[in-house]
Amino acid sequence: MEAEEDKCVKFENGLRPDIKQLIGFSEIRNFPTLVNKSRICDKDTKAKASYYKAASEKRGRDFARGKPYGRGGRKPDEGGASGVKGGADKNCFKCGLPGHRFFE
Repeated sequence: MEAEEDKCVKFENGLRPDIKQLIGFSEIRNFPTLVNKSRICDKDTKAKASYYKAASEKRGRDFARGKPYGRGGRKPDEGGASGVKGGADKNCFKCGLPGHRFFE
Protein backbone atom coordinates (compact mmCIF):
# COMPACT_ATOMS: atom_id res chain seq x y z
CA MET A 1 0.00 0.00 0.00
CA GLU A 2 2.82 2.41 0.87
CA ALA A 3 4.63 1.54 -2.38
CA GLU A 4 1.47 2.43 -4.34
CA GLU A 5 1.25 5.79 -2.57
CA ASP A 6 4.94 6.53 -3.25
CA LYS A 7 4.45 5.61 -6.91
CA CYS A 8 1.51 8.02 -7.13
CA VAL A 9 3.43 10.86 -5.49
CA LYS A 10 6.38 10.32 -7.84
CA PHE A 11 4.03 10.30 -10.85
CA GLU A 12 2.34 13.52 -9.71
CA ASN A 13 5.70 15.24 -9.32
CA GLY A 14 6.49 14.48 -12.96
CA LEU A 15 3.29 16.00 -14.30
CA ARG A 16 3.09 19.38 -16.01
CA PRO A 17 2.28 22.12 -13.49
CA ASP A 18 -1.23 22.79 -14.87
CA ILE A 19 -2.22 19.12 -14.63
CA LYS A 20 -0.43 18.66 -11.33
CA GLN A 21 -2.43 21.50 -9.83
CA LEU A 22 -5.74 20.00 -10.93
CA ILE A 23 -4.89 16.40 -10.00
CA GLY A 24 -3.04 17.17 -6.77
CA PHE A 25 -6.16 18.32 -4.96
CA SER A 26 -7.79 14.94 -5.49
CA GLU A 27 -5.04 13.09 -3.61
CA ILE A 28 -5.62 9.94 -5.68
CA ARG A 29 -3.53 7.08 -4.30
CA ASN A 30 -4.55 4.37 -6.74
CA PHE A 31 -1.99 4.44 -9.57
CA PRO A 32 -4.20 3.31 -12.52
CA THR A 33 -6.89 5.81 -11.47
CA LEU A 34 -4.30 8.58 -11.18
CA VAL A 35 -2.91 7.87 -14.64
CA ASN A 36 -6.39 7.77 -16.17
CA LYS A 37 -7.47 11.04 -14.53
CA SER A 38 -4.23 12.67 -15.65
CA ARG A 39 -4.86 11.61 -19.26
CA ILE A 40 -8.39 12.98 -19.12
CA CYS A 41 -7.13 16.26 -17.70
CA ASP A 42 -4.46 16.51 -20.42
CA LYS A 43 -7.02 15.78 -23.13
CA ASP A 44 -9.36 18.45 -21.75
CA THR A 45 -6.54 20.99 -21.55
CA LYS A 46 -5.60 20.37 -25.18
CA ALA A 47 -9.24 20.59 -26.30
CA LYS A 48 -9.64 23.88 -24.45
CA ALA A 49 -6.50 25.33 -26.05
CA SER A 50 -7.66 24.18 -29.48
CA TYR A 51 -11.08 25.74 -28.96
CA TYR A 52 -9.67 29.13 -27.96
CA LYS A 53 -7.15 29.08 -30.79
CA ALA A 54 -9.91 28.41 -33.33
CA ALA A 55 -12.10 31.12 -31.80
CA SER A 56 -9.22 33.58 -31.95
CA GLU A 57 -8.51 32.78 -35.60
CA LYS A 58 -12.21 33.14 -36.47
CA ARG A 59 -12.35 36.51 -34.74
CA GLY A 60 -9.27 37.60 -36.70
CA ARG A 61 -10.95 36.74 -40.00
CA ASP A 62 -14.27 38.36 -39.09
CA PHE A 63 -12.94 41.73 -38.06
CA ALA A 64 -10.47 43.94 -39.84
CA ARG A 65 -7.20 43.89 -37.99
CA GLY A 66 -5.38 47.10 -37.32
CA LYS A 67 -5.10 49.99 -34.99
CA PRO A 68 -8.49 51.20 -33.77
CA TYR A 69 -7.48 54.86 -34.05
CA GLY A 70 -5.29 54.51 -37.10
CA ARG A 71 -5.24 56.84 -40.05
CA GLY A 72 -7.84 54.80 -41.92
CA GLY A 73 -5.58 54.08 -44.86
CA ARG A 74 -4.99 57.75 -45.76
CA LYS A 75 -1.77 58.76 -47.41
CA PRO A 76 0.48 61.31 -45.65
CA ASP A 77 -0.50 64.10 -48.09
CA GLU A 78 -4.25 63.67 -47.50
CA GLY A 79 -4.40 65.45 -44.15
CA GLY A 80 -5.29 63.88 -40.84
CA ALA A 81 -3.34 64.38 -37.62
CA SER A 82 -0.30 65.83 -39.36
CA GLY A 83 -2.14 67.33 -42.35
CA VAL A 84 -4.05 70.57 -42.90
CA LYS A 85 -4.52 72.61 -39.73
CA GLY A 86 -7.97 73.69 -38.67
CA GLY A 87 -9.74 70.97 -40.60
CA ALA A 88 -10.79 73.31 -43.45
CA ASP A 89 -11.19 70.33 -45.78
CA LYS A 90 -13.26 68.38 -43.25
CA ASN A 91 -16.97 68.47 -42.59
CA CYS A 92 -18.40 69.91 -39.38
CA PHE A 93 -19.39 67.23 -36.90
CA LYS A 94 -22.59 69.08 -36.01
CA CYS A 95 -24.08 70.28 -39.30
CA GLY A 96 -22.06 68.21 -41.77
CA LEU A 97 -20.99 71.20 -43.89
CA PRO A 98 -17.32 71.69 -44.86
CA GLY A 99 -15.09 74.66 -44.10
CA HIS A 100 -15.60 75.17 -40.38
CA ARG A 101 -15.47 73.42 -37.06
CA PHE A 102 -18.53 72.67 -34.92
CA PHE A 103 -17.75 75.40 -32.37
CA GLU A 104 -17.26 78.16 -34.98
